Amino acid sequence: MALIPRWQYMTDSSKAMVKRSAITLVVVLIGFTVLRAIFPWILLGLAVYGAWCLVQRK
Repeated sequence: MALIPRWQYMTDSSKAMVKRSAITLVVVLIGFTVLRAIFPWILLGLAVYGAWCLVQRK
């Protein structure tokens, strides 16, 4: 017997929980992918901001 019960034998609440979990996982993966793509730009922006603050000090 499979460790995970077959979809047709699951209750409606169990199916809803599995669907919500899958949607959450997809959203988190997309978020990590986007964050990983823009992370170097965030670091560059912080470095430029830090340099600007140092230049503006008197």
